[in-house]
Amino acid sequence: MILQPAILALLTSSLLTSLMLLYAGWYGVLIIRKWDLASGSDLQLNLEKRTYLISVILGYTLAFQIFSLFLYIFTADSIHSQFVGAMCAAGSLNVNRYGYPTLLLKIANCLLAGVWLIINFADNRGYDYPLIRVKYSLLMVLAPLVVLEALLQFGYFSGLHADVITSCCGSLFSVGKRSVGADLAGLPAIPMEWLFFGIMAATLASGAFFCLKARGGYFFSAASLLTFFIAAASLVSFICLYVYELPTHHCPFCILQKEYGYVGYALYATLLGGGIAGLGVGALMPFRNIASLVQAIPSIQRRLTWLSMLFYLLFTIMVASKMLFTSFRL
Repeated sequence: MILQPAILALLTSSLLTSLMLLYAGWYGVLIIRKWDLASGSDLQLNLEKRTYLISVILGYTLAFQIFSLFLYIFTADSIHSQFVGAMCAAGSLNVNRYGYPTLLLKIANCLLAGVWLIINFADNRGYDYPLIRVKYSLLMVLAPLVVLEALLQFGYFSGLHADVITSCCGSLFSVGKRSVGADLAGLPAIPMEWLFFGIMAATLASGAFFCLKARGGYFFSAASLLTFFIAAASLVSFICLYVYELPTHHCPFCILQKEYGYVGYALYATLLGGGIAGLGVGALMPFRNIASLVQAIPSIQRRLTWLSMLFYLLFTIMVASKMLFTSFRL
């Protein structure tokens, strides 16, 4: 099973990504300790040349790291038919103990990778690269997490055996079971609807205020992160019910299938995009007064804020349309 093209692509890409981040991390340590733009030493010149190359390569590498989340989910969903009891990716990921930890770590790494790309973009706008130590310090956090993800992912795919009987999504996300999925499914639907639309409205309002007044950046960033988690919980609690038009089907993976128009990919992409852009606004807040970035960062933050608001608005529109244009009612 490990020889399937999608699985080989994921394993190969995770290996290359890990090696690239470890290589960049080695020079990151030197940059954090030795970087001095005023120096004309051979070491400084070598570091400057290296950081240009590393930044470009990491840009593509971390962009693929984000894309790999969707490839991982797609692969898990595509192989569910090979396991007894599995009806979608929920069952495939439950085949062994590495499936869901890998998924959660991939989500966390996608958020961190997006923030790193945003900081790197802002740093390149400054003539003196004022954020170079910041972005390589973040890389010191991201690199071991990506390596751990690669190990967990290998453990998951290498441990897949067709003779394993796994649980279906109806069991994993069934109210009354003892699991995280069951706890999310057990959240009361009507209060979650009010909470979801309330936090979404508050996030959009705080984003508009920040764009107009250039104040409240930290609040908007925190609100966008909270919205990310509440929206994810809402998917299991009530959004999926309207997609399936069933009062008991809470699975967040079946919506990725053809029968439902692959709407899950659009929902997850907009949710992840809104979260990354919102976090990026907060990540840049401490550096607004740096002389070489005093013009660039406010502009970048405004674009990120509008982008986050757009993604979250699209997510809300998709959810609202599913709720309005169906005969199903809770």
